[in-house]
Amino acid sequence: MSGVLRSEWTKLRTLRSTWWCSAVYVLVVGAFGWLAAATTSSAPTADSAVGVVLTGFAFGQVVLVVLGVLAVTGDLGGPMALASLAAVPRRTRLLAAKTAVVTVWAALLTALLAAADVLAARTLVAVPGGVPVTDPGVLRAAGLQVAGAALVTVLAAGLGAVLRSTAGAVGLGLALVFVGPPALALAGGELASRLSQALPALRVGEDAFLAVPTSWPVGLAVTVAWAVVAWALGAGLLERRDV
Repeated sequence: MSGVLRSEWTKLRTLRSTWWCSAVYVLVVGAFGWLAAATTSSAPTADSAVGVVLTGFAFGQVVLVVLGVLAVTGDLGGPMALASLAAVPRRTRLLAAKTAVVTVWAALLTALLAAADVLAARTLVAVPGGVPVTDPGVLRAAGLQVAGAALVTVLAAGLGAVLRSTAGAVGLGLALVFVGPPALALAGGELASRLSQALPALRVGEDAFLAVPTSWPVGLAVTVAWAVVAWALGAGLLERRDV
């Protein structure tokens, strides 16, 4: 497995798409975070101040869907599939290595950006008592952002394995995490509200972004369920397909 992980890391870091996606992610999240902090003069609590500057993740995590899908379809969805599967006949191991590498990369980027956003809140937003990095609310909001980014990446990788089409998997991923929840929230009605809560909505800290609100444990559990099911389905289909 260590050899497969090293191989997948080599693939990921030598693709232009990885660095373009990473650059766009950093730019969008970082710019939105500091802009939000600069336009927010004060906040009542430290966690509310951090929640404001994390707004960029709601848009930036769209890039993670693209990155997670490309990590799978860029290899298994094209002519490289035969070479990869010949080198690693255990297909679930190959998919696991791809998912692990891209997910760790996404989580590291998110952790660094969350730290930068917390710094923006400490520097630019007036909060009674300041914004201590050891505050439980601050740590929870930042930690949930990292967990959410990792789960969205796993979900995207699973969808890539299911569809083996970059356009199809990106479209479905964006529909699930970005378009569907707010669209259903705007539709109104009990059924639409329940469906909005059942989708893996993007979260800004503890709050669902433009979707019907849920508590953060419920929202996290829903996203975990979607990521696990999508990845397991992708692994199962990968094992059963000819190529």
